Amino acid sequence: MPVLILCILAVFLAIGVPVAAALGLLGLISSQFFSFMPLHRAIGDIAWQNSIEFLLVAIPMFVLLGEILLRAGIATRMYEAMARWLSWLPGGLMHSNIGASALFAATSGSSVATAATIGTVAVPEIRKRNYRETLFLGSIAAGGTLGILIPPSINLIVYGLLTDTSVPELYLAGFIPGFVLATVFMLFIAAICIVKPDWGGERVKYSWRERAVSLIDLLPPLFIFLIVVGSIYAGIATPTEAAALGVMAALGLAAFYKSLSVAMLKLAFENTMRVTSMIMLIILAAIFLNFILVSIGVTDLFVNFIKGLGLTPLQTILVIILAYVILGCFMETLSMLITTAPLVTPIVVSLGYDPVWFGVVLMILLETALVTPPIGINLYVVQGIRKRGDGDIGDVIRGTLPFVTAMFCVIGLLLFEPRIALWLPRQFY
Repeated sequence: MPVLILCILAVFLAIGVPVAAALGLLGLISSQFFSFMPLHRAIGDIAWQNSIEFLLVAIPMFVLLGEILLRAGIATRMYEAMARWLSWLPGGLMHSNIGASALFAATSGSSVATAATIGTVAVPEIRKRNYRETLFLGSIAAGGTLGILIPPSINLIVYGLLTDTSVPELYLAGFIPGFVLATVFMLFIAAICIVKPDWGGERVKYSWRERAVSLIDLLPPLFIFLIVVGSIYAGIATPTEAAALGVMAALGLAAFYKSLSVAMLKLAFENTMRVTSMIMLIILAAIFLNFILVSIGVTDLFVNFIKGLGLTPLQTILVIILAYVILGCFMETLSMLITTAPLVTPIVVSLGYDPVWFGVVLMILLETALVTPPIGINLYVVQGIRKRGDGDIGDVIRGTLPFVTAMFCVIGLLLFEPRIALWLPRQFY
């Protein structure tokens, strides 16, 4: 039964059925053929009970926050400021790609938004500064993945909702691994460009005065970050309320920079509705599918199969990681998170691992899925920014290989030393 269900899902995705429709249809088919009860009649109640979940309101708020920052020009100023401070390193502006992505990720919560925003600003510099195109494009795609790990992250909210894990604890747990991963990315760039100096492009030199002046452009994203995350840990707001405060702060900054207009807001609202509708439909369809799978016993079969392998806890975690790497090549990250987290997390917890720690590891695994073919969304986002005729998507794929290696290195660090993720939450809770 589980094999047949997986095959049906694979066929739906292979023929291009939208993810939400594929998950919903799979739930209906499974209910029809594997249950003696009319489980499909619960779809209305499931959709209603989960769509009114207060925590989910944070999703459109964070999407809107990123849209406003992008259309107000704040992201462009932030990138230019990062370039002045980091371009002296071996690899030049590629370090700015990572640094700006980390900073933007701390305000937007979305990997796709991060890659699209930073890529729009950075890609024109490739030919202008004679960079190795593959590595430069890879740094943009990989830097964008930081959006689902560094708080505030939409995916961490969804994981917390699905596994009944504290979102504030998950946010705290994502801080150190997120910036460790950004640092490892930069170390890989520096090492490659030391071995192959011609890959690092032309160095752009700035005076200390120019760098000092640019610091003012780093204040807006830091201000948003303090408003959103600071209000959560100060006990002033829940994650949902903090997201709304972030939107209000972004609107204030847009007005300050004289970029707030009806036309700008219309574009931001339209894109927010489009992205939010897609996310919510996937979430509701996946929750319905999870209900069906639990009801017909697939969850118990999966748990018993893993336990029946007779592996040690570490070996079991390694098998789960390998399964996610393979699955990430064929599934979109949000749908993969929603369909697997409720199944896998109880197994991981039963092995003695902390669900907060596993949430961080899972986010990094989802990051690898964002930059691994054939479904890696960030690959297509970065390719879409390039001008027609500049090259095929193979350039972006080859450029991300060093960064995928870096992600596995950080996962290894978290396996060896879980306190990298758990130290900060334990200081607060």
